[in-house]
Amino acid sequence: MRLPKCWAAHRCVLVVVVALGLLWMVSLPWSGARKPLDWHVKHAHKKQMHEHVRRVLESPCRHGSTRRSLSARLSATSHMTQPFLWKDVPLPDDLFRYPPPFGFRGLGAKVEDLLNQLPDSDSTPQTEKTSDKCRRCLVMGNGGILRGLELGQLINRFDVVIRLNSGPLGEFSVDVGNRTSIRMSYPEGTPLHWIDTDPHTLFVAVVYKGVDISWISAMIKKLSVPFWDWLFFWQKVPDRLPLESHRVRLLNPHVIREVALDLLQYPPPRPRLWWSDQNVPTIGVSALNLASLLCDEVSLAGFGYNLSQQGAPLHYYDQLPMTFMLTQTSHNVDRETELLQSLVREGAITDLTGGIHCSFCPPPHTHNADPVTANNVKRYPFLS
Repeated sequence: MRLPKCWAAHRCVLVVVVALGLLWMVSLPWSGARKPLDWHVKHAHKKQMHEHVRRVLESPCRHGSTRRSLSARLSATSHMTQPFLWKDVPLPDDLFRYPPPFGFRGLGAKVEDLLNQLPDSDSTPQTEKTSDKCRRCLVMGNGGILRGLELGQLINRFDVVIRLNSGPLGEFSVDVGNRTSIRMSYPEGTPLHWIDTDPHTLFVAVVYKGVDISWISAMIKKLSVPFWDWLFFWQKVPDRLPLESHRVRLLNPHVIREVALDLLQYPPPRPRLWWSDQNVPTIGVSALNLASLLCDEVSLAGFGYNLSQQGAPLHYYDQLPMTFMLTQTSHNVDRETELLQSLVREGAITDLTGGIHCSFCPPPHTHNADPVTANNVKRYPFLS
């Protein structure tokens, strides 16, 4: 029996998609057991860092300081004040100018359907409400620099703690705390097994591609994601999200667009082939911009990649070495590091753990050291 031409064509497309997906999965690093990385933190450095964080928490809070600094870098046409999208607030036309993650071009109906499942703007919890109280946000990166610092209790003292992707707590709480005001992620980055115990945690959904909207909608409705959509996720995603709809927020794509076009000064979004273009900001820098809309002061912890320290842990929760970052090509890490360094130096944000710019580190002894060694000592003086 001869198959209809349309069926044959669709079957060919399906075979190609599945084949590419399998090739991508094979290319991912094996996540099995790895030899523990040798990582030690000097007691003196840990003490200096704890004193630095206490100074940040106990100093007078500066109302609106981070957002003012970022606004000075934004274009004259950027007036975004709404970090999330609501079903009772009209969506601006320019939201549909670009495709995800910079907008929702061609996805108007799907976005409207999703927003109808989410709460309206009057039901915002305390995390999002503005008040006269000056608030401090902490954006928690997942960097291995957090390992062994025992900052958990100090991290818990910040007004709003924003965690990224699947960064776990539990056994790591002594280093990273156990409060989560916001967990910001996209489908592939979301924890497969949700362990946040903070009853006030909000999940901020980030849309990088059209099927991400389908996934968010399915999670809220407690339904399965359509098989065709599963083919477009580059790794396993959760099949359920143990949160009710009132604890879910849809990130305004303008948050990411501001970062890309204004703060990082990337060219306008253009067609990309399999995410090969480096104009997509990391979720960490996007979270910084989000935090500037929610809080007066913004601090970072667990940020910074130093590829010269090849034996350093990439994350605080696994055994991946720093060299794994060499395989990541979808983000311009150098450009982002330059931006964060300039923001720390001008006082717009604070780096608590010193991976971006260590303001509390003693000057290195570099009389006979080569430039690379001297730079490593300055950025990572806590290695024994």
